[in-house]
Amino acid sequence: MRPALSALTLCAAALLAGCELFDIDSSEKIAALRAADGQAVGSACRHAGRAIEDCYLLNPKAQRPAVFAGWREMDEYMRDNKLETVPPVLARPVGALPETDGPTTAVEAPAKALETVERAKGKPAAS
Repeated sequence: MRPALSALTLCAAALLAGCELFDIDSSEKIAALRAADGQAVGSACRHAGRAIEDCYLLNPKAQRPAVFAGWREMDEYMRDNKLETVPPVLARPVGALPETDGPTTAVEAPAKALETVERAKGKPAAS
């Protein structure tokens, strides 16, 4: 009786060892998914003609190195294939970042973008 129970326990453990019974992702899998997501964000930003700094501001939860890698990869691809940027054509959802008031200088643009993001999040703008 004892050997049969031991053999059965061993077989059950072997069968369950490789299955994802509880659907728990490993930390490596989560890190790979976050990096892939960051690269996709960076590629989309470059394809839409956004500067990398704007991409960082609009996607604060994305990993910066992955965003930059995706942006750079898309930049090289677009240069090699002589592709133009594709501006977004869908309307902004309610509560999205508002349009800017007009053209700004290169010095004012980052401060104005940060102010716009903070205003959209409901935070007071830093002076």
